[in-house]
Amino acid sequence: MSSDKDIMIEAVDVNKEYRRAGAIIRALADVNLKIKSGDFVIIQGPTGCGKSTLLNVLSGLDLPDSGRIIFDGENIARATEDRLSRLRRQKIGFVFQDFNLVNTLTAIENVESVLWPTVLRQKEIENRAISALRDVDLLDRKDHFPVQMSGGEKQRCAIARAIIHRPRVILADEPSGNLDPQSEKDIMDLLKKINQEMETTILVVTHRDLSAYGDKTIRMDRGKIVSIK
Repeated sequence: MSSDKDIMIEAVDVNKEYRRAGAIIRALADVNLKIKSGDFVIIQGPTGCGKSTLLNVLSGLDLPDSGRIIFDGENIARATEDRLSRLRRQKIGFVFQDFNLVNTLTAIENVESVLWPTVLRQKEIENRAISALRDVDLLDRKDHFPVQMSGGEKQRCAIARAIIHRPRVILADEPSGNLDPQSEKDIMDLLKKINQEMETTILVVTHRDLSAYGDKTIRMDRGKIVSIK
């Protein structure tokens, strides 16, 4: 049985509502879950079921209306924005469906940008970026701009950016949503490799069936967790 020290992220009675066009949308309804350190978690469900909202709340990008979010032993549900910003910068890597690369920066500059500004010397930043690009097998594209890369290469660059500071957790929102089937497999295999070799906790939000990659699959519908397997 897992001890509390094994729990990386915990949500306790979490609720979140939005108001749209005068209507109240209950994005999260009484959500409870525990994610162990080193887990690879797939969060599945239809569009609009609350998957991305859950990811945002777990990372402190958004705050719940009620309930607690315990991240690495700390309740962040009412933390200040400064504290949340430090938490994300130190402990979380983000991967998005649309890559979120800066078109005017090369691959290595995009990866380095996570560490700007920093007390580290530029040579140390460059060395870390080279190491991250090597980890995702993209070092030969380090001087290429996003427009010169395929969708799969862009996502590998985004993953290198997410791991440059060796985060405790990677949160990936539809990381294969814009990719062809082979590129999807390559990206999911890469995330699984990072999970196993770096012992990084990974949460992947998807509307696709990627449960084969997960240690745990959470299914959501209408803001609620309907099953955990």
